[in-house]
Amino acid sequence: MHRILPTLLVFTAILLPAVAMAQSMSSPAAGERHQARDGVIRLYGACGPQNALRKVADAWERSNDLKVKIICGPEPSWSHQAQVDADIIWGTSEQSMTAFLQSFLSFPSKDVSPVYLRPAIIAVKTGNPQRIKRFEDLLQPGIRIVVTEGSGVANTSGTGVWEDIAGRLGKLEDVKRFRRNIVAFSTGSGASFKAFQELDADAWITWPEWAVDNPQVLQAIPISSERSIWRDLNLALSTSADPQAASFLRFLVSDEAQKLMRSAGYVR
Repeated sequence: MHRILPTLLVFTAILLPAVAMAQSMSSPAAGERHQARDGVIRLYGACGPQNALRKVADAWERSNDLKVKIICGPEPSWSHQAQVDADIIWGTSEQSMTAFLQSFLSFPSKDVSPVYLRPAIIAVKTGNPQRIKRFEDLLQPGIRIVVTEGSGVANTSGTGVWEDIAGRLGKLEDVKRFRRNIVAFSTGSGASFKAFQELDADAWITWPEWAVDNPQVLQAIPISSERSIWRDLNLALSTSADPQAASFLRFLVSDEAQKLMRSAGYVR
């Protein structure tokens, strides 16, 4: 017993600082609690819709005196700062937003608003050298496919989408054949876009905005309605947001904004 006690004390001395460090990495320091009311409307979220949102923000700024700042990237790259000053966070799917809310305690789940939908697409190389016209073409031997997966370590709207599409008709063989052609399970859309280029892939299951924003690299091939999978774009407003942030959210679903969002594949 006397030998065990010193060992336990040493273990405790090591463990407690490690726990404190982990907690400090996942939440703001005591002096940095959420304080968004600074005269700038800040939106944070995963990359994808940021360019469409920027167009809407530019239109809104023309008749308002506040600036809108849009920050996107993998969640770890902005999570800490967003917990300090975010007015709005966006999710590129419902499961993504649900994961965000585990960290963002000033954003109540009841206040999350689904605002747009977009369908998954097949992104191919510009010019479509493989002549891919439909999902079934991806089941042929030799086709190289990139898919986006959280893999249990990343928060991404692409998680499970390829499986939903491949298994949509209830045919296990479709899932098997598609899976054999996957050359990368990338943790996030940005990583998938990079893998698509570096691995010289033929197809990537993704969202329309990636083809819209990168026409020199990607071309969108629609997926038939019988296999189509949709995910929403949703937003949450902080309980301590700048007062005009709510006005921006209302503008985001206006007729003018809908036209801008539709250009990137988002519909209501």
